[in-house]
Amino acid sequence: MGIQQFRLPDVGEGLVEAEIVSWKVKPGDTVKLNDTIVEIETAKSLVELPVPFAGTVTELLVPEGETVPVGTPIIAVETEAAAGADEVLTEDLVPAIPDEPEAGKIGGEAPGGRTAVLVGYGPRTTEAKRRPRKGGPAAAPAAPAAASAAPVAPAAVPAPAEPASVPTSVAEGNGAAAHVLAKPPVRKLAKDLGIDLATVTATGPGGIITRADVEAYTAAPAGAQAVAPAAAAVVEPAPVISGLGDTRVPIKGVQKVMAQAMVASAFTAPHVTEWITVDVSETMDLVDRLKGDKAFRDLRVSPLLIVAKAVTLAARRTPIVNAAWDEQAQEIVYKGSMNLGIAAATPRGLIVPNIKNADSLTLPDLCAALNGLVATAREGKTQPADQAGGSFTITNVGVFGVDAGTPIINPGEAAILAFGAVRKQPWVVDDEIVPRWITTLALSFDHRMIDGEKGSIFLADVAGILEDPARALMF
Repeated sequence: MGIQQFRLPDVGEGLVEAEIVSWKVKPGDTVKLNDTIVEIETAKSLVELPVPFAGTVTELLVPEGETVPVGTPIIAVETEAAAGADEVLTEDLVPAIPDEPEAGKIGGEAPGGRTAVLVGYGPRTTEAKRRPRKGGPAAAPAAPAAASAAPVAPAAVPAPAEPASVPTSVAEGNGAAAHVLAKPPVRKLAKDLGIDLATVTATGPGGIITRADVEAYTAAPAGAQAVAPAAAAVVEPAPVISGLGDTRVPIKGVQKVMAQAMVASAFTAPHVTEWITVDVSETMDLVDRLKGDKAFRDLRVSPLLIVAKAVTLAARRTPIVNAAWDEQAQEIVYKGSMNLGIAAATPRGLIVPNIKNADSLTLPDLCAALNGLVATAREGKTQPADQAGGSFTITNVGVFGVDAGTPIINPGEAAILAFGAVRKQPWVVDDEIVPRWITTLALSFDHRMIDGEKGSIFLADVAGILEDPARALMF
């Protein structure tokens, strides 16, 4: 008999951590190969993990609600292993994440000096090794409690002479360091120079650290560089006075990734938003007819389906809306197909799964894909691969009774369309006021790529198809 430990695997390319949501087993339970043992929440979705061996559960190594890095042992199982009775084996089905990502891998250096980053994820933000505090015992790993309890005088806090070896998690403990804004080339320059960006004064718009800021920091006297980090390290946060009933909820999982993505988009892409109010009575009639069509049997047909089809058609005349801005290469990348994202609100936060090659689907196929996407999102089972690679997004705020808004572009895309509530309102038709189905569309686009003319043409084309679906024959 032997004890085997199962380590948290990377269930999606580039993920570096996950939260243990709920255990499906307890110590003493017998498990078979591939039995579901735990539900975890990654940065993108909920995932159920199977156990890679059979035996008896001896210990749950990570409690529910805790977030741990990929590669962390999470459960111990006593198996019929050939090892000795007292030997503990760590399951090696999934190797641990290296401290330095390989070139070309997620978080590592890609050709041309870029950092390989999957949309919705970022380079690894934690390190496996922690530098012992000055004045603490040398054998910190063997006596972590003693090391953490040892007081550290302000004067003894060293300046980060070796910033590259300081765990990023330490910086994240400081509120200012956790929100450092800098473009990838600037981050790479700082890394090459051994500079902690948290100690650099930002002068760029919106608090962004520029190349000039890093170079100015390098040129500053050595004494000034050493004092700044030390002073920041010993500043204690002001006490928080909470009112009765206040609740603090950790920002993690899907919500954390959404927040990071929205900040990155808002501070990177210059947003422009245009609105148009449309009479969609003909679209509503079309939806009613499609519901009775045998091609749509067992499918849920909604006005969102017609909006999605209109977007794919209008993009043929204005392909720039289905493009991306490559800052490193200074190129605009026109996508070969449209991966149409549909923003979905879930109990764990906002996600944007996308329909691959939506522009090549027939209307019934697009309807089936849309139904499946929504159902999977509501169950919280959307996989990371289904959220990666999007090229255009629709956010249906109308389901909440909202007329319009100014949506933020999904990172890596050029535009996003908000579809407002469809209401019966008075409308002028042939100089007469009659009740009609009316909605408002709002298009936000990246003004680096899309000028006012192209954005207006695209929005008008979408509105034209919704006003008279027969216009779809023109595209």
